[in-house]
Amino acid sequence: MTAYTLRPIGHVESTLTDRASAPRQPDEGAPDAWLVFDDPYLPALDGLVPGTDVLLLTWLHGADRRTLTVRPRGDATRPLTGVFATRSPDRPNPIGLHRVHILSLAGPRVHVRNLEAIDATPILDVKPLLTRDR
Repeated sequence: MTAYTLRPIGHVESTLTDRASAPRQPDEGAPDAWLVFDDPYLPALDGLVPGTDVLLLTWLHGADRRTLTVRPRGDATRPLTGVFATRSPDRPNPIGLHRVHILSLAGPRVHVRNLEAIDATPILDVKPLLTRDR
């Protein structure tokens, strides 16, 4: 099997510090947070503007990569379900996908709304949210 190397390009700064108490989805009380990018990647921020939504990819560093099935939302009454059919952070490659709204930019820091990732989560990439006019 081929191995691939991912390099974090920054990290999340958030008031969320504990996975167990973090909301499972952004609309369940996720706070505003900061995306802090490493200096070599600052030119890549050119073109990001406040008021737009982007897709943020993170590495869910607290995940259990051996997990293949879960009970959705940790609900013991639900049947075991393969992780590929859930949004569980525990999965073979724990890549987080987050739709966030840019509030402001300040140098290497991007202030975003509704991010459920915990503090120090590594950032892998940011991609524009494509709309019909883009």
